[in-house]
This record gives sequence, C-alpha cells and structure tokens, in this order.
Amino acid sequence: MIGRGLLCAVLLAPGAGGVDLILRNGHVLTVDDRFRVAEAVAVTGKRITAVGKNDEVLKLRSASTRVVDLRGRTVLPGLIDSHVHALSAGLSEYRGKLPPLDSFAAIQAYIRERMKTTPKGEWIIVPRTFPTRLREMRMPVKEVLDVAPDHPVGFDASYVWVVNSLALKMSGITRETPNPPGGEIGHDAKGEPNGILRNANRLLKGLKSNSETRGFSHEDKRAALEAQLSRYVDAGLTAVGDRAVTPEDIGLYEEIYKQKKLPLRVVMTWRLDASPPVEQVVERIRSAPYRSGGMMGAIDTAWLKFGAFKVTLDGGMTIGTAYQRVPYGEFGRQLYGQTNPDSRGQLFIAPDKLYTIMAAARDLGWQLTAHSQGGGAIDALLDCFERLNREKPITGTRSHLMHASFQSPGAIARLARMGLPADVQPAWLYFDGPALSKVFPGGGMKYFIPLKTYRNRGVLLAGGSDHMTGFDRNTATNPYNPFMGMWTAVTRKMTNGAVLNPEECISREDALRMYTLWAAWLQHSEKERGSVEAGKLADLVVVDKDYMSVPADEIKDLRPVMVIIDGKVVRE
Repeated sequence: MIGRGLLCAVLLAPGAGGVDLILRNGHVLTVDDRFRVAEAVAVTGKRITAVGKNDEVLKLRSASTRVVDLRGRTVLPGLIDSHVHALSAGLSEYRGKLPPLDSFAAIQAYIRERMKTTPKGEWIIVPRTFPTRLREMRMPVKEVLDVAPDHPVGFDASYVWVVNSLALKMSGITRETPNPPGGEIGHDAKGEPNGILRNANRLLKGLKSNSETRGFSHEDKRAALEAQLSRYVDAGLTAVGDRAVTPEDIGLYEEIYKQKKLPLRVVMTWRLDASPPVEQVVERIRSAPYRSGGMMGAIDTAWLKFGAFKVTLDGGMTIGTAYQRVPYGEFGRQLYGQTNPDSRGQLFIAPDKLYTIMAAARDLGWQLTAHSQGGGAIDALLDCFERLNREKPITGTRSHLMHASFQSPGAIARLARMGLPADVQPAWLYFDGPALSKVFPGGGMKYFIPLKTYRNRGVLLAGGSDHMTGFDRNTATNPYNPFMGMWTAVTRKMTNGAVLNPEECISREDALRMYTLWAAWLQHSEKERGSVEAGKLADLVVVDKDYMSVPADEIKDLRPVMVIIDGKVVRE
C-alpha cells in the first residue's frame, strides 16, 4: 500500500528551536490513504513535522517559527507533471513569442515574418503543431508552405514533417525516391511528392538532426532550461519527469544542479534511438553510465535522478502515425494527408528487436517504457512486457505504458495483471478529441484515455502534459497547467463543448492523485513525496480556492499562491 501515514501532530525531532514553518487555518488535502483533511501543517528543515488540527500543530511553535494564516485556503501536496520536454519548451520562445499556429493562414503569416530575417537558402521551421488543432482539420502540403519560394520550409508535426517545393528539390526527393526504412514519402494524385514525410525527415538536406536546439549556444540552452523549470514552479509544480533526455540534456541538468540553480525536482527518462542494428543498441545500453534511480557524482537524487529507459515504438495520433489496431479511415486520410486506405500508422521497432532491447535494459535494473500511443503499439509493448515478466517479474520496476491513448479492456486487464501503471495526458482529450472523433466514429473512441476503466482495474495513473512548445502554462502546445489536466480528467470536456464518454470521468480525488501520490509512485518517490504526511519532504502548494468544492469548470482556473519545496517557500 502506498502513502500510509497518521493524521496527527507527530513530532519528528524538530530540535530545541522548534519548527520552522506552520501553515494554519487551512484546508489541507493530505492525499493520504484515506484522503483525510487537516487544518494545519508544520515543517522543520526539509520535512513535514506534523499534520493535524490548528491547536495541536500550534503547540510546536517557538519564537523563531514562521506562522502563516491561510485564511481557509487549500493546501495540496507538491504537484508533479510526469511528462515534459523541458529543453525544447524552454528554447521554443527563447528568441521571441510564438503566435497561435491554428490555421494555414497563421502558418503562412509566421513563414512570411521569418522570411524578413532569414537569409535566402536557409531553413525556416514552423514550430510544432498538429493538423487536429488547425481550423482546416487537414495536414498542410507543400503548396501551403510555398509562400517562401527562396527558403526551404519545414512544418514540424513531430513524427511527420511537411516541406515546401524548394526543400524537396534541395533534398533530391522526387517521385522516384524510395521510402526510407520505416518511413514514407507522401504523394499527390499525380504521383508527385506532396511534401509530407512520415518518419522520413532524415532525407532532408541541410537540416540539422535536432531542429529544436539548432542555432543555440550551450549557454543559451542552459539559460532556457533553467528558465523553463522556473516556469513550472510558477504553475505549482514541485517535480517533473523529463521524458526524453539525451547526453546533452543530462549535462545541462548536472550543470544547473551544481550551480545550485535547479528550482524543482527532476526525474529523467533516458530515450535511446532504437533504429541502429540491435547489437549496436544493446551495446549502447550496456556501456552507458546511466542507471535507473541513480545519478553520477555527488548529486542528491531527491533532486535529480534517472527514472525510466525509453524507446519510441510508434508515432502520434495527431498526425496519423500512431500504430492503431484498425485503419484510420476516410476522415483520417483527409486529416493526415494519407493516400493508403489501409494505413494503421507506423510501428518503428519489430517485436523481437523490441524484446532484445528491453531485456538488455531490464537486466541492468532499468524501469522500462516506450512511447506507445496507438492501440497496436500498446499491444506490442504489452506483448514484450509479458514476455519479460514470464522470465522475471517486472512489477517492482514500475515499468509502464506511456501515453497509451487508444486503449481496450483487454489491454488494461493485461496491464493490471502485471501490476504496472500508465503515464497519461488527459488534456489531449480536450484538444484533439473533436478531430479524432471524426477519424474513429461510432465506438472507435470508446476507450480513448479511459481513466475510469483504468481505475476499475486498479491501474495507477500518473498525469502529465507532454509539454514541449510554448511558455504560457495555459496556451502552450500541450499546456503544463496541472489543473487543466485535472479538470479534463474530471469533466472530459472538449474544445467543442461536448463531453467524450462521460462514464470515463474520474473523481476529483483520483484526478489529484494522478498529479501527486501516483505520479510520485511512478517515480519511485512515494515514500518521500506525493502526500502531506509527517516525515515526508515538505513539498506543498497553496491554491487560491478549494479544489474539492469549486464548480467543476473552475478547477482549470485554480492558481497557486504559495509553493514550498524542500521546506523552503519559493513562491508567494
């Protein structure tokens, strides 16, 4: 059982000077096993000393104790976003604010603006957005991007890129160019390349492999990462899971930590490119100095550590490359610019190769996961997990599904039998549900982010945003406001006002657990954080209204007014 503790004024060696901080007259949601509510919290040093009634906790006060009268405001455990991409997010607006990219006209206006400062012949990259969020509800093609005839232009939709005519010409991509391994070149009705490249942007010439960080100095990257982590704290987050770190990211995190500028706790997921021959991938796993739960050098793992090992198993549902159980259908062909009526998306790693890679990581003690969004990819990852589990139980590793948007009762039952959790992004339902409902009409969306079905089977859920572009917590691509995620989980409302599968709504208690105790459990940290209990690290968030009693539609608007990390008030 996770998060077990007592709700009373239990003193844990505060020392002769008494406690350092008392929050009183509050509405303290402990998120302990009984979801009990207290009035006051005491903090000594880095840890919670007592939780209970006002008069009990105030007995611990000394002359040096800071006492804060909350005047009825609500205290939550420190909030955790289990899934962010902090460096790319921090760089996305580092040199200027991005306009809303919600239509072809907006995309073209952005390109024209960039033409003013970009030398001819150099790449212009349209920052990441998705056709499911465009007014036209379809993938742009080369003609949309041809407003810049003297610049190669790339529209970054993650696992799919769209490029203009000049980019195709510069890269030598013609109607005769064969598809690269695991990728696909889109064609129009006449058989000419239409600019859509599915998992095939490696064919492009003059485009650096990591477009998100190109052109930035080391100092730029460090400053951008530090600033984005600070914005996460402003949103009420006290810990994040950075879910695709590279050696460069790891080095930046180490620098920020050693400079004593790391503003919140970070659990890193090491993502490895699985496209090389399997022998090379396995050797890379075995030779790397990284290990789950650890960190190199004199670094406090309560602040910075490795969590999971990750590979990318399929593409994205917003761009038609998530590997599904059934074809995307007629509207999917319009939305994603597909020409193959039987397209189910793309599975990037063959089953035997996936098993060999995961087994090598398992043998080194890694927590295992993979980007697996479509139903077919979920089934493939569960096949691998079950094969590993038969050899040696992996429940204790807390290996998990990542995204797993298109579920099925059978897949959830398999996950439950192994006692494994899932890392989910509720806000995708809000943003992408209307378009996806047209792609999969009828019952095709019945088990899209099915939170209640997960809970009925006892599967723990960690909530995350997959934040990667934009600074604003509410308007970024994949907003990182944790209360938006909770609101979506509770209401299942979409941008068109409709409610998708209301039977899959979960309680406010469970929505809060997704961003506190269960997220901490995913990070192997539930004994130290995730609930307001004596003995745990003092990570707390005070919000302006009562999470449990405000109207449901106001949950997304809750605002942090105080953030405490490691016993220190870092925002107020």
